[in-house]
Amino acid sequence: MSTGEIRERLAAAGLNPDEVEALVRAALAEDLRGGEDVTSVATMTDAPVTADVVARADGIVAGIAIGELAFALTVSDVELRRHVDDGDVVRRGDLLLTVAGPGRGLLTAERTALNLVCHLSGIATQTGRWVAALADSKAQIRDTRKTTPLLRSLEKYAVRCGGGVNHRMGLSDAALVKDNHVAAAGGVVAAYRKVRDRFPNLPVQVEVTTPEEAVEAVRAGADELLLDNMTVAEMRRVVELVADRARLEASGGLTLDRAAAVAATGVDYLSVGALTHSAPALDIALDLRTS
Repeated sequence: MSTGEIRERLAAAGLNPDEVEALVRAALAEDLRGGEDVTSVATMTDAPVTADVVARADGIVAGIAIGELAFALTVSDVELRRHVDDGDVVRRGDLLLTVAGPGRGLLTAERTALNLVCHLSGIATQTGRWVAALADSKAQIRDTRKTTPLLRSLEKYAVRCGGGVNHRMGLSDAALVKDNHVAAAGGVVAAYRKVRDRFPNLPVQVEVTTPEEAVEAVRAGADELLLDNMTVAEMRRVVELVADRARLEASGGLTLDRAAAVAATGVDYLSVGALTHSAPALDIALDLRTS
């Protein structure tokens, strides 16, 4: 498979191929540090070999094309055959991808490819757990901007693979009026109006900490509220007071064991920074075939 075909797959997934390729190239260069893979050079020839990328744990896969790109940028004549697609649920022992090509090149690309696929699959798997916890509600799981610097687009893509939905990608997509903005502007309503007056066409979400602030913000015109560190009872009260006049997002201190109770209040979203900043990598390995 050519890098061009892989780039097409990335674009179809909603990713920027130029951005992803630059990232993968930088990661490969970081691993080599201007030199060569001394262990592979010393222990093996560059004769053709075949290797399998295998799940070592149950989870949801994300980033297969990014792993493919790492191999393709290192080995020009690599053969790639994928056995799963991003968003698929896999079990321990499942074959994800088969790669064939010069042995030294495959092992040189191995760690970069696995680092990215394991990380993104871990995020997708973590997101899937939260999505499952909300299965009996209308609520959806949202990510945050608590992402690894320079990996945001990939990590948010992994959230989508796990069944979650994305919040804003950056500071310019939408406004989020938080406590410091409120303090600087002199109140919730004043902060909202300043943002709305300056950027009339952008979505504006307002963080509130009490049911009373929620009512105040909606009366001022806010149609999306972030319910920050509220109790389940307080969230339920906001839903009653605001009815269908605003979209409501629960945030702060959320845990998987109480996700269903929060969703049952009637909120539209649960905002979970841990999807990206604390997801453990999914255990995935590359096994060289010996026969």
